[in-house]
Amino acid sequence: MTKERQFDLQDRLIDYAVRIIRLSETLPENKVGKHICSQILRSGTSPAPNYGEAQSAESKADFIHKLKIALKELRETEIWLKIIIRAKLIKLPAQLDPLLNETDELIAILFKSVETAKKSKERP
Repeated sequence: MTKERQFDLQDRLIDYAVRIIRLSETLPENKVGKHICSQILRSGTSPAPNYGEAQSAESKADFIHKLKIALKELRETEIWLKIIIRAKLIKLPAQLDPLLNETDELIAILFKSVETAKKSKERP
């Protein structure tokens, strides 16, 4: 992966975190809204810094581990997004479709990155 592509993904993950922050601001100010807001803020904003940490990993195993954490957090965020939609916690749930699509794309990218890193780790 070239430096330019790494920074493109880093920027994409930062933009994703900002979108999650904006979404959190639209959730209801009730017990459920506050709980889900807290959860999605935690999981949806952590992939960017975890990916950043992976760029400074101390070993290939550390790199893979940090990418897996970012991947896990994206998968959790996807579930929270689906809960928000099914519970109709925002007025226009269809507005979350682009964010769900971005989540799926980021999951696919990080999954492939983990697989590629594992394969390169196995090579002599």
